Amino acid sequence: MNLTTHQLAEILIGVARSQQALIEAIEGMKAGFKGTYLAPALDSVAKIRATGRPLMLQEFPARVLLQCQGRAGPNVAQIVRDLEALLAAPQAAAAAPAAKSDTDLDMT
Repeated sequence: MNLTTHQLAEILIGVARSQQALIEAIEGMKAGFKGTYLAPALDSVAKIRATGRPLMLQEFPARVLLQCQGRAGPNVAQIVRDLEALLAAPQAAAAAPAAKSDTDLDMT
């Protein structure tokens, strides 16, 4: 079975919508949950603030969930374009990260 990028985008949107339903249920039980707890954690996972680096496939589902939280909802055509770009990009650099020594500590 081969999935198209459009089908994969639809699956990601479906998963994000089910996650959004859970978020709305928690927000209903505990007002302020989204702004206080969820938004900072989701921004961190989606690496929204990391402007100097390219989007990676592992961050993409969190970005789709962020789109589901907006009023307009996810843009399927844009998600398909982003997926195609991510899947076409060479993954060799991501698959084999350079080994760091003990002195190369990143404290960011």
